[in-house]
This record gives sequence, structure tokens and C-alpha cells, in this order.
Amino acid sequence: MKNEQINVVKYLLSIFALLACGLFLLPIVGDEFSLTTELNGADTAWMLTASSLVLLMTPGLSFFYGGMVDPKNVISTMFQSFVAIGIVSMLWLVVGFSLAFGDSIGGIIGDPRTFFMFHGVGLNSHPQLAPTFPLLLFAMFQLKFAIITPALVTGSFAGRVKFKAYALFSLLFTIFVYSPLAHMTWHPDGLLKKMGILDFAGGTVVHMSAGLVALVGAIYLGRRNGPQHNPPAHLPFVLLGTGMLWFGWFGFNAGSASGANATAALAFATTNTASAAAMMAWLLADVMMGRKPSSLGACIGAVVGLVAVTPAAGFITVYHSAFVGFIAALVSHWAVQWKSKSQIDDTLDVFPCHGLGGMVGMLLTAVFAKDGGLITGQTTLFYSHLVGLVLVSVFCLSMGLAVYFVTDKLVGMRVDKKAEAMGLDLSQHGERIFSTQLLQADSKTIYQTEFT
Repeated sequence: MKNEQINVVKYLLSIFALLACGLFLLPIVGDEFSLTTELNGADTAWMLTASSLVLLMTPGLSFFYGGMVDPKNVISTMFQSFVAIGIVSMLWLVVGFSLAFGDSIGGIIGDPRTFFMFHGVGLNSHPQLAPTFPLLLFAMFQLKFAIITPALVTGSFAGRVKFKAYALFSLLFTIFVYSPLAHMTWHPDGLLKKMGILDFAGGTVVHMSAGLVALVGAIYLGRRNGPQHNPPAHLPFVLLGTGMLWFGWFGFNAGSASGANATAALAFATTNTASAAAMMAWLLADVMMGRKPSSLGACIGAVVGLVAVTPAAGFITVYHSAFVGFIAALVSHWAVQWKSKSQIDDTLDVFPCHGLGGMVGMLLTAVFAKDGGLITGQTTLFYSHLVGLVLVSVFCLSMGLAVYFVTDKLVGMRVDKKAEAMGLDLSQHGERIFSTQLLQADSKTIYQTEFT
């Protein structure tokens, strides 16, 4: 049996062995939660819809990223987003949901035994996490957030990372970066939650974490070989992906109201307004710099607005959301220009757009929040967010570096120069975008980087 086939069999057997162990361990963990309140049909229906919308964002991200890379890396870049659905879903079932929302251990992480193998995650409500709809539905809604976060990071190292390294990175990132942040921010006993930090739908948990870890990865892995600024492979993909992201983001933000209520309506409106304002701000900045207004710029601006309003969506007015989008777009636009002149090869500008976009959104949440924001004359919330910004940044940068280091030592992260020149579509997957035929070459040449 060839080396690559042996490796695939080992990975599959490891997954099934882990699942089998769970069957023996289930009897020692907690019982099902009892029904604490009657389920609300409207809330349940909306959360089912919102969960579906958030899942759509990951295929949308794959089109968004895939359209911006060079043609030889389109499939590999898109596939990294798609495969996150499988990798993170299985991890979430085993232990991920427990780490994020299990009984708190010091406000930092959840007890892995609380919901191990989804035991106790049933059709009943939960008094704190899901008071009006099934806990199982809450777990599925939160899963979609966990899926897209490592997928966001991939834009920073597109075109130069082995597939098996990305798979391991996704697991380690979810366990050691995403889950602790989700627990600290959203669990009732979480550290950041008790500090009073507001993150309505993931500006800290999703976008800051992805952006900061992306920055670490771009520095750790080094620059690509060859040209650094290839033209986008397929702009219609970028437009399609942006539309899917914008549409799905209504579930991302409005769904975080945890019900069919007025807060969901507010989040829906602020989400659309911030994205529209950011799109126009980005185009305006391009024109003022003497450039032509481009579809690519409009798409990037729209996404930056969606990122920035995510932590604020349910806490600010629609009017103020326009300022959030506009300001975030100008900050990210400047950062992209600066980055292009630096030695940092963040391929698709994940840190300038998601990292800085999330930071700006976090701070502006404390400025415009209807309860406790600077516009109300109070400063406590803003100071808490400043402290939170520092804590989250230090945590993500340090843990992100650890994840890259461990992954690199275990399986090696970068492909070699020959595989990079060939493109990851062929070197990692034996596929290419412009033909249904595989490369007519010895399979050892195609796969030598991946499995030797």
C-alpha cells in the first residue's frame, strides 16, 4: 500500500477509535438536563434558520478566498474552508462544545467532561445557554462559528501549507485558541464575560482570534517563493462569496440574539448598514488615492464592515452602525496599504481586515453601546474593553505561535519549493481548476511533499 493510502487509513482509524472510546466513557458523565422552561416555537424556528445561514458562510468564504488566489491554488484554498466543516464538527462532538460551554474551570475553559460526546446535549432547554430552545440547537449554532474561524486563518498562508498540516492546525487551534476564547467571552462564568466585555456575535472570539493567529502564521511561515502580488484568479468567485457571506452574516449576528425578538431585528439592521457603509468607504478611499473603483475593493470593504459590526450588532443603534463600518473600512484600508509595503506575507490580508476590523469593532462597541458606552458619558465599559483587547491579543499571539510550532514539529507545515511552484491544487490534491484530467505525471511527483 502506498504511503499516502497508509496515512489516510491511519487518520480514519484514529477518528473511529476515538469515537469508540466515547461509547465506553459515556456512562460515567452527567445525565440529560431536565426541561426548565417550555420551548418557544418561534425562537426554535429562528435559531434553526440562523444556524443554516451561518453554515452557508463557510462555503461563501471558500469562494471569497478562492477567487483571490492565483489559479494554481484555487481548489486547495477553497477546500481548506470546506474541510473545516468536517474536522471541526467531529471535534465539537467529542470535546469542543464541552471546552467552550462546559462547566467553567477558572473562567478560562470548560470542563471537557460536561458535554463529552454530546452527552447531556439533548432536546431540552438549558437555563443559561438556551432557555427557550433545545440545547442541541444551541450547540449546533455555536458549531458553525467554530467551523468558520480556522477557515478564516487560511487566507494568511494560502499557497504554502501542507494539507495534513492544516488539518492538524485546525484541531489544535479549535482546542487551544477558539474554545477558551468562546468560554471566556460567552459562558456565564467566563473571565471576559465577568469583566463586562461585550461581544455580541464574535468580534473577539472569531475575528480577532483569526486575524491575530493569521498574523503569527504569516510571520512564522515566511514569505512565498516567487511573485507576491498575483492578480485574482476569478473575481466572480469573490463577488459570489461576498454575497453568500453577507447573506449568512444575518444569521451570524441576528441569530446571536438567541431568539426571534427585537434584538435580532436590531442586529439584522445594524449588520446591513455597517457593511454598506464600509463598502462605500473603501471605494471612496480608493478613488481618493487615484484608483478606479473596483469590485474587489467593494467586496473587501463590505466584509470589513460585517466584521467590525459583529461585536456591536445588538448593542448599538442603526445610525451608529454606519460609523462603525465607515471607520473600520478606513483603518483596514490603511493597514492593507501598509502591509503591502512590508515583509509580512499575509496573502489575503486576514489581519488587516479581520484582526484589525475586530479590534476596531470591539473598541467602537464600547464607544457606541446604548448602555454604558462613551456616548452616554460613562468610561467603565471602554476601559474594560481596552484591558480585554490587550488580554485577548496576548492570548491569541502566544497560543497561536504555540499551535504553529507544535504543528510544524509534528508534521512540517510548509510545502517545498517544487510543490509550491507546482501549486497546492496539484501537489496536495492531484486536481486542477481548468481541467477534469489529473496531471499526467508520476503520482510520486504529485504527492512526494505531502507524504514523505
